[in-house]
Amino acid sequence: TALPQAKTAKPAMVSNVNAKKTNAFLVWQPTDNKFFETFSFLPALSDDEISKQVDYMVGNGWTPCLEFSDPETAYTGSQNTERMGAVTSGYQDNRYWTMWKLPMFGCTDGSQVLGEMKQCTKAFPNAYIRLVAFDAVRQVQ
Repeated sequence: TALPQAKTAKPAMVSNVNAKKTNAFLVWQPTDNKFFETFSFLPALSDDEISKQVDYMVGNGWTPCLEFSDPETAYTGSQNTERMGAVTSGYQDNRYWTMWKLPMFGCTDGSQVLGEMKQCTKAFPNAYIRLVAFDAVRQVQ
């Protein structure tokens, strides 16, 4: 089944009255602020949610791939990252974790990825695991 198309959002109008009622505004915390990438701020995804993400990937012609990392080296930090020159906007370091096997070429559904995730967790119980999609046409994740 196809995922629903995104609706065009109307600009939100915020007044002082609305701002006083909301607690959705967050302040960036400079200490112990450990986030990864796009979905890192969300709670862990369920197996069904992961499966839907895989269906979306496969439906777009992308190849699912699993990567994993020990917690000590999963985050970008001065103690585990060698920086090449000055850090600039858009600079990416320590973004590639160890790949679990090869990319899952020929993957057709989420159950295949979930099975590999379970194997990775069994082999490396303390590691973080992330799912990425590889676009062979554009040669990007």
